[in-house]
Amino acid sequence: MEEETRKAGFPALLLIIGLATASFFIWLFAELAEELLENELKSFDGAIISFFGLVESPAFDAGYLFITELGSVWFLTILSVIVLLLLWFKAKDKWGILFFILAVGGGALLSVLLKNLYERGRPSINEEIDAIGFSFPSGHSMGSLIFYGFIAYFLMRSRLKKGLKVLSLVVLGALVVLIGTSRIYLGAHFPSDVIAGYAAGTIWLVLCLLALEWAQWQSGSHVRPVRAMRRVLVSGFRSAARLARR
Repeated sequence: MEEETRKAGFPALLLIIGLATASFFIWLFAELAEELLENELKSFDGAIISFFGLVESPAFDAGYLFITELGSVWFLTILSVIVLLLLWFKAKDKWGILFFILAVGGGALLSVLLKNLYERGRPSINEEIDAIGFSFPSGHSMGSLIFYGFIAYFLMRSRLKKGLKVLSLVVLGALVVLIGTSRIYLGAHFPSDVIAGYAAGTIWLVLCLLALEWAQWQSGSHVRPVRAMRRVLVSGFRSAARLARR
């Protein structure tokens, strides 16, 4: 019993942190959606759009046109196929394949559903940069965060040296931010669309990663996860109660 509780301790902590993170971004998305419906985002969006207008230049135009394609549907689809082939033939990671498909495919479907739910118009329509359809949340921001976030997860679980892992996280994080800001600079999205895309993407990514970790733990451990997790949580609540009574 003690061994089960000890082995379940880290997964329980991971679950709590993950659910807390998802809850925060659910709150953030809900706040943005509420302000959108109440038409209270104009000043916020306008201030940021004005800032990007001040830094417009041919160099920024070319750079952001390139960067925005790194979050496009066609580009992420090609990369997704490559990732799936690597997971299938090299890593032999069936759970990784399943939840990667669920994360990327489900995220794309969720983006479409949310766009059609809120039906917000775009700042400008430009088919050349995939700026058509509804605007809230940003599909580029949401899709890139889910895809590159999952790649970061795979890299963190790999045998790369610690320094390379940290560098990869920084590069991928910067790329996701640049893709989001490219949508604002190019007039494809309002800033609040981008933030909402990041929020929705984080929620879905965290839930998919938690489910993946749970599935891997359950299939690779003799510990019964539900029973062990319950013991960890009960033990934690009892310890907290004892500290509160002191």
